[in-house]
Amino acid sequence: MASETEPHHHRSTTKVAHKAFKSRHATKSYIKDLTKGKVERDRGSRKTPHQQVMSKIDRRNQAKQIRQRKHKITVRSTDVFAGHDGAPRIVAVIPLCEDCDADAAIQKLNQSMGPDIHTDMDRPLRVRIEKFAQNILYVPVRRDLVAALNACRVADFVVFLLSPDQEVGDNGEQLIRSIESQGVSNVLTMVQNLDSIQPLKKQSQVVTSLKSYITHFFPNQDKVHSIDSDRECANVIRSLCTTTPKGVVWREDRSWMLVESLQWPQSQNGTNADGDVVLTGVIRGKGMKADRLLQVGDWGHFQIEKITDAALPMARKRKADEMTVEMEGGVKVLQVPDEDQDDLDQLAPYDETMGDLDDIPASEAPSERKGVLLDDHHYFSDEDQSMPPPPKRLPKGTSNYQSAWFLGDNMSEGYSSDSDQDESMDPNIDTTMSAPPLPQDEPLPPSNQVDPTETTPSEYPQSEAFLNPSPTDEANDLLAYRSSRKTSAEDDREFPDEIELHPNVLARERLSRYRGLRSLKTSTWDTSEDKPHEPQDYDRLLQVPDYKAARKTAVREALVGGVPVGKRVSIHLRNVPPSLKKTYNPSEPLSAISLLRHEHKRSVVNTTITLPSTATEPLASKQDLIVQIGSRRFTINPLFSQTGTTPNDVHKYLRYLHPGQTATASFIAPITWGSIPVLFFLPSSLLPPSFLATGTTTAPSPSRIITKRIILTGHPFKIHKRLVTIRYMFFNAEDVEYFKALRLWTKRGRQGFVREKLGTHGYFKAVFDGKVGPMDAVGVSLYKRVWPRHNESIFSLRSAL
Repeated sequence: MASETEPHHHRSTTKVAHKAFKSRHATKSYIKDLTKGKVERDRGSRKTPHQQVMSKIDRRNQAKQIRQRKHKITVRSTDVFAGHDGAPRIVAVIPLCEDCDADAAIQKLNQSMGPDIHTDMDRPLRVRIEKFAQNILYVPVRRDLVAALNACRVADFVVFLLSPDQEVGDNGEQLIRSIESQGVSNVLTMVQNLDSIQPLKKQSQVVTSLKSYITHFFPNQDKVHSIDSDRECANVIRSLCTTTPKGVVWREDRSWMLVESLQWPQSQNGTNADGDVVLTGVIRGKGMKADRLLQVGDWGHFQIEKITDAALPMARKRKADEMTVEMEGGVKVLQVPDEDQDDLDQLAPYDETMGDLDDIPASEAPSERKGVLLDDHHYFSDEDQSMPPPPKRLPKGTSNYQSAWFLGDNMSEGYSSDSDQDESMDPNIDTTMSAPPLPQDEPLPPSNQVDPTETTPSEYPQSEAFLNPSPTDEANDLLAYRSSRKTSAEDDREFPDEIELHPNVLARERLSRYRGLRSLKTSTWDTSEDKPHEPQDYDRLLQVPDYKAARKTAVREALVGGVPVGKRVSIHLRNVPPSLKKTYNPSEPLSAISLLRHEHKRSVVNTTITLPSTATEPLASKQDLIVQIGSRRFTINPLFSQTGTTPNDVHKYLRYLHPGQTATASFIAPITWGSIPVLFFLPSSLLPPSFLATGTTTAPSPSRIITKRIILTGHPFKIHKRLVTIRYMFFNAEDVEYFKALRLWTKRGRQGFVREKLGTHGYFKAVFDGKVGPMDAVGVSLYKRVWPRHNESIFSLRSAL
């Protein structure tokens, strides 16, 4: 209750003040008077059209232009399906569970449209939907990995069939991941036999669970349709007839078609005869050119003899399809190849100069070399007679002519040890070496150790007599040292690239092809040393200096010309082996995809490969794999190397690809323009191939150097500050002299060089830039170039397994 002494308050006034920014009567003249004398402030320097501040009319005009542009693209993409003779919409029906039936699902979809549906008796899977004036071509696929990939490669829509009471399983999930990695257009999901779930309230729960599962792979799936419901089947048909297929990027850059019928040449007695094989289908993607090669399934690529018209009898010719044609035996010939037709040669012509290059011997036999190759130079030992003469001690300013008249200190009898000491302190004496320094003469990185004083002992004490251990003791010590370390292939991550030499093997012969590098990324790689070891016909591989420009040229060339898209044609192929007829199965889909220019030529194909983290074991290099690049499959033995770009284009070879790791796979195969999805499969003799890994194509390059690294490790035997005696790296004195130029390193970051050999069992002294611990390991890195291997073409994936 309010206090009685509290005074009563009233509002000061009842007048409401209008807001200053609310103009009540803002006429044009009033606004013009308000803006008199005002100058519009500078909004900044915006030069590009996208940075300009547009007026309201300009913004409306820009939005209208964007709207019209998108409408034209939509009309152009759907115009191929328009009309009674339009191209059919290809629908692949794929069962993911064992109890799903693709044929029953197609029949249920057709029944949902009622009596208005028309089916061609010759092609029972080609359906005419009069309600939407569209043609649909169903492609039923059995639960097989290869058949599903072949169907989805040319499908506009993919319909997945799920079961309400059975799980998808590993095989079904492998199908989904493979199709998703290959590239897929529009996706629809349907559940079969949903009415078998009782009571009815559980059906919604099953549909929700299936939707949660399928959205894990395809997040844009907003509904799972039921085949048992006619209303939902009609909605699926509506989506198939009215939705614009988004297509697959790598497929739409080329001309392709689904083969509806295939005719083999027959002789009078019914046996196979030589002649043209005729493929019939509707052209999709880009215009079909008779000059380009045609890839037919897994059979390979063939030349086109001619392209003829194969319109259906009820089809009416449209004006847009009118083109210059020739009549040949009552058949309209749409296009024939000319002199620009691609040949079937996969390698460059063999030039006479290549034969001369093959006869060039190596610069020097490995047994005659006095030292290992470091970068681009062979270093020799100090005792070698071919070493440059020792530098002379000359006064500063002495010319080359005057230096010839100066004799060395060892040739002068008038010099004494005292005079030598005085001259060494003379600042006018130039002691710069005229010969190139050896690696041992290069300064090491600065050390953190304190400089020695007069009272501290010398860091390099006088060498003591070194006694070789007995062979029995040395063998026992070596066995005990190596048995304490893990050397299995599974421990490649823990001890990468490390090898162990047998005591009776000469390292200079075993490792004659290896060389040293100061830096793997920046050091120059001398390719002349690899010439005698390169594979056969390696010089005849396709060289692409400017990959981006060549790719743009090949893709733009396919944009114009050729037989127009949407026309039903018959393609006559040359020189098709009659033996392929045995591998043809009419119940499985067969695709024909036109190759771009130069896509049949071989080069070193480089692709990325990512092994999933769910893999149980690592993948070894040179292992037999089946790779799918776009529309082609090969059997390969790839080399794995590190990804990325380096200034010298040298990349480290990987022996194993561990789970979750990404690398570059290199092999010799026909090139493919663009970034194409790559699928890797593991072949099996009894079971179907298993999906292994994914990747993407990169620029092909035969000049990309893949180098195999090996590491020879030694054990610190005696340590005196920075001077260390090392054993178990080499096992004879000649090997120490041969590899003396290489830089040593430790696993804790120290670097050093070989100083001198000790005895005859491979012991040597080395000096480092810091103190080396007794538990540290000393190593030296050697590199050798490895070459990609040729692929093996396969006519059928099943015949290769």
